[in-house]
Amino acid sequence: MASPASSVAPQVLVAANRGPLSYALDADGTLSARRGGGGLVSGLSAALAAQPEALWICAALSDADREAVRRGVSEPGVRMLDIDPAVYDDAYNGIANSVLWFTHHHLYDVPREPVFDAEFRRRWDSYTAYNRAFAEALAEEAAEGACVLVQDYHLALVPGQLRELRPDLRIAHFTHTPWGSHEFLGMLPDDIRSDLVWGMLGADLLGFHTELWAVSFVSGAHADDERGIAEPSIPRNSGPGVHHRRMTETGWYGERRFTPVNAYPLGVDGDDLRALAHRPEVDDKLAALRAEVGDRKTIVRVDRTELSKNILRGLLAYRELLTAHPEWRGRVVHLASAYPSRQDLKVYRDYTESVRELAEEINAEFGTDDWQPVLVSVQDDFARSLAAYRLADVALINPVRDGMNLVAKEIPVVSEAGCALVLSTGAGAYAELRADALTVNPYDVTATAEALHEALTMPADELAERTKRLAAAATALPPAAWFEAQLEALRG
Repeated sequence: MASPASSVAPQVLVAANRGPLSYALDADGTLSARRGGGGLVSGLSAALAAQPEALWICAALSDADREAVRRGVSEPGVRMLDIDPAVYDDAYNGIANSVLWFTHHHLYDVPREPVFDAEFRRRWDSYTAYNRAFAEALAEEAAEGACVLVQDYHLALVPGQLRELRPDLRIAHFTHTPWGSHEFLGMLPDDIRSDLVWGMLGADLLGFHTELWAVSFVSGAHADDERGIAEPSIPRNSGPGVHHRRMTETGWYGERRFTPVNAYPLGVDGDDLRALAHRPEVDDKLAALRAEVGDRKTIVRVDRTELSKNILRGLLAYRELLTAHPEWRGRVVHLASAYPSRQDLKVYRDYTESVRELAEEINAEFGTDDWQPVLVSVQDDFARSLAAYRLADVALINPVRDGMNLVAKEIPVVSEAGCALVLSTGAGAYAELRADALTVNPYDVTATAEALHEALTMPADELAERTKRLAAAATALPPAAWFEAQLEALRG
């Protein structure tokens, strides 16, 4: 496909499943736009504020979004794609969230899962078509030599597809999840795994949140040499990355290329976050929480009810804290914000219900007339989350496996009295924050309970120093700098 002739075609493009806004359709047929949700959207929106001419390509996620596309309604700098809902569901729920997410987060119940059958192959065809729609839109919109930054595992095939359409473009792909180990990637059918990795290697630059995930990708690609992904005869002396051509039945073909693979650990913008946390609506939520908590200590967590977040073991650790250290009964409250996630999938609905049930069991076992041990919120309430951040004495972040986990960085920045961080080794943020966190094995409930006790009893001067260093580490690479670092590397 030829590049656009217009001189106003964008030089920087972002592709992501979710866009910076969504539409609502009123009863009278009026469409109204509102800001989109999610951590990736928040981070990219902040980063693109310094790129006013950039274009964000995303999927229409709702009937209202699709209606906006059909009517030609759009906002500056945004293009939504009206992808067939059945294709989208196959790609998003059937592959991205039910296969790739589980693979990268090592979540399979292996005696039962995964199963790669004819239905999986049909859904993979939809995933390929969904990625193709993004690649074609990017190829249509991008100026000659433009930089394209593709986001996350939903769009893993786009770089390879786009390179075929527009070899003049500079293409990056950033994965916001972990990258699965070779053992878990090896569960995928050989041709599917080859397509997945080859799609990623269409990029001129691959980014991950941590060195661990970057190394996992590189080592996995090299381990697949015999399956025709990376060409083993090429010296690997160009820094972290993969030399590659593709193999067919007749041998290697195409130009030898090298794709660098780098770590860009996304941080938070401290000034913006603190400003958000001190808006009037947050002050109101904080007053309500203080009325419920009183003068007790608080252990705060804020998560989606995502299987990898390990909320159930966190609640079990809190229950063990109250059992092993009864002196904390009546003196601490666990503020657990667990927002429902991916409720289209039964396994997530069941998990959300299990969180509610376990919290109720703890309250029934330990609660008194004037003390409720666990205050659970299952509503997506950003203002309440920020209020909980400000109130936090302890932050509990214990994922089994996480690409980064920005909450681990946000709470120490916002906490008013200083915050002890209990952090699992499975969080991507572990690499940056481990020196000043109390680190735990995410599966060890007893060790997590003891870490909570240590956090609650931490001396004030130590707490203040740790919080200060945690906040400095958390703000080292805020979204604008994170994005610019990748853009500079791509242009370079």
